[in-house]
Amino acid sequence: MLEDIKDGAAAAIRLAGGTPLQNTLDIADPGDWLALDEGAREVAWNRPQPLPGPRWEHSAPLPADLTQLGESRLALALCHRDGRIRQEAVRQSVRYPGLLALVVIRCADWVEPVREHARQLLREALNVDSALGLAPLILRVGRRDRGAFGVEVLGQILGQASRRQLSALFADPDRIVRRFAYRLAIEGRLLRPAELARAAALDQDTVVQDLCATAALTALGDEDAYEHVLSPLLSARNPRTAGVTALRRAGRSKQAELFLGDRSALVRACARYVVRQLGGDPAAWYRERCTAPDAPDLPPGAVIGLAECGNRADAGLLQPLLGHPVAGVRARAVAGLQALDRADAKQLWPLLDDPAAEVVRELATALLPSAKELPADWLLERTSSERPRHVRVGAFRLLDARGGIVALRAAVGLLGDPDIKLRTWAGQSVQHWHPSPDQRHGDEVGELLDRSRHLFSDYALRRRKWEAGVGG
Repeated sequence: MLEDIKDGAAAAIRLAGGTPLQNTLDIADPGDWLALDEGAREVAWNRPQPLPGPRWEHSAPLPADLTQLGESRLALALCHRDGRIRQEAVRQSVRYPGLLALVVIRCADWVEPVREHARQLLREALNVDSALGLAPLILRVGRRDRGAFGVEVLGQILGQASRRQLSALFADPDRIVRRFAYRLAIEGRLLRPAELARAAALDQDTVVQDLCATAALTALGDEDAYEHVLSPLLSARNPRTAGVTALRRAGRSKQAELFLGDRSALVRACARYVVRQLGGDPAAWYRERCTAPDAPDLPPGAVIGLAECGNRADAGLLQPLLGHPVAGVRARAVAGLQALDRADAKQLWPLLDDPAAEVVRELATALLPSAKELPADWLLERTSSERPRHVRVGAFRLLDARGGIVALRAAVGLLGDPDIKLRTWAGQSVQHWHPSPDQRHGDEVGELLDRSRHLFSDYALRRRKWEAGVGG
């Protein structure tokens, strides 16, 4: 595998010496062909006495007549820096089908005659079998300014491919190739709804997931097929929204209720839509589950779901959940109270000592608007290195939002924190700190700034002290 343009230049030198293409690069890897194309024109400027052109041209220059060149050296002619040589090389390349990959690259050449000759040759030479092998390269070149031609021809050729032939591209590591192949298969109606649903559930690319899920549901013709389509969609990590929405078409509101407490906000919203369309009440479903504050099987999604569709009176059901044994439930209860605008700072701030980082993270977000109302000394105690990292982060987040000398004290104190990210954040906070215009703190500010003088230039430190009204 050629990693970069330097590897491509080294490969060009080997080809100039007659090394076969198969021994020089991975002919199935589009990156190798592109690296060779660039590397063959690379000039080594670090030579003691720079000469014009790349190194291989001086060790084994091409003859004026290209008709006698073998495959390896004709590959170099196809990549040559001289457009006239590239143009003639395109004409000669018909003798070696293995060079069609370089013809693909020349279809996006910056010289029009080279480009037009390469396009004519590609149109004549490409068939389904060669198109399948060159598809990754054609699609890579297709991202260039003049690369659309190759993609258009590829679509025309592979539009005639069978499902079995296209299936080789469904597992390609390049997601652009998989998207292209699935679009062709969907346009040609080559895949059954159940096959599309499985592809949506298994593929890691969100575009493929949405493409296949939508096509699977669109292609459904009878209710008997729903089970084979809905099951993989509803069990998948990302395309569950399509499966949940399809439950409405199938008239299965009870099954949609199972997703009201899903971890995904989008899935929950789709489930609520389906339940409402079929006469159900999502809010009542959420309230029923949140009335047992100690239930160990309470899904965290049901807690935040209540806040998403309930009203401010539902805060009374969320408050007892702040002490739930499951961290996810406690975190969603905090987020829910904030969403309902019922986040009482006096009630919530003791949760800063929660052992779960997700709870403290949600708590800090909820308390940011009330940062000035929180006890400063209590927060400062929680920035001590003896506290868990997530507690220190949450406390400092609130102190930093509070501003003033309290924020400076906390930031300077964290300059020696064992966590590098927290130390960096504290240093940035010190550098961005400015005294409040209506408050003067005297010598303490000067002492704190002196402890952090390594963060400032001498001028910046004097300026900051002058702003604070303290001597240099």
